[in-house]
Amino acid sequence: MTARTTTGRGTRYDSILETVGNTPTIRINNLAPEGVTLYVKAEFFNPAASVKDRLALSIIETAEANGTLKPGQTVVEATSGNTGIGLAMVCAQKGYPLVITMADSFSVERRRLMRLLGAQVVLTPRAEKGIGMYRKAVELAEANGWFLASQFETAANATIHENTTAQEILSDFEGAPLHYIITGYGTGGTVTGLGRVLRKARPETKIILTEPANAQLVASGTAQERNAAGQPAVSHHAFEPHPIQGWTPDFIPKVLQEALDADYYDALLPVAGADGIAWARKLAQKEGILTGISGGSTFAIAQQVAKTAPEGSVLLCMLPDTGERYLSTPLFEEIAEDMSDEELAISRSTPGYQLD
Repeated sequence: MTARTTTGRGTRYDSILETVGNTPTIRINNLAPEGVTLYVKAEFFNPAASVKDRLALSIIETAEANGTLKPGQTVVEATSGNTGIGLAMVCAQKGYPLVITMADSFSVERRRLMRLLGAQVVLTPRAEKGIGMYRKAVELAEANGWFLASQFETAANATIHENTTAQEILSDFEGAPLHYIITGYGTGGTVTGLGRVLRKARPETKIILTEPANAQLVASGTAQERNAAGQPAVSHHAFEPHPIQGWTPDFIPKVLQEALDADYYDALLPVAGADGIAWARKLAQKEGILTGISGGSTFAIAQQVAKTAPEGSVLLCMLPDTGERYLSTPLFEEIAEDMSDEELAISRSTPGYQLD
């Protein structure tokens, strides 16, 4: 009989929104290279199962505080899914109508989750890429007087990671070494918020940034053209479609620009989408950790860094979301619905309860 017990968290929450953040840092036991200690920060423990819950809550509460979001006003935002799901959760709890614009290339389960949470989802042509869904959100906001969430520009983005994610990491590693943090950039909020804090509090910790191998916008060295509001003026020439949903739209977000200008990262490494898929599957099958292609991609780079890191190094890898958000994507392509030959053999090894 197991000796494991639980005692509860010692508190009762007034709403689902109070459960955002304080995600666990988890040691990797079976997939860590020899000689190093590898941890992951499991952002799928947020209530709507991704790191973007932090951003969504920060955007809405900041806008409420400064008066730019009025009671009952419709919120609109362009998103590949996770920010939209987070916003749908926050808006459902707070009573704001929400309209999401999203390219039709992103996974079907994402749009269904947002609609389940009460949002309306307006699809845009995939040929217009991320900037197309972005411009549609701006157009709708201007035409209807809606509140544009502006995840790619708002100061509320990096600030929430400065005030929560970075502080959690400092607490989890207080008095202990932390040599590397590995993260993708997406909107840029995570790396910018971490950089603001860790460059001062833990200057010995190297921040490793990664982006898709076939969409190396930052590595291209070409600056993003923006308008006066900081919004992208054109699609970046280095972008190509990639399978790492939630990472690297076809423009460099303004929020990320601070991290680039202030050198908040120590290395920039490309990752192939196929490697992200492979490592996401390995995390599920060898560690019991269910993360998406973005998490698998970050973990692929963590593996690469770990193999060349000095012996005794401690690494932390950010896992942005859950694998359940990728059921209709290549992550699950080789995961069968029907029984395999081996499973059929197991079924037939005893006489009862067999499917025809």
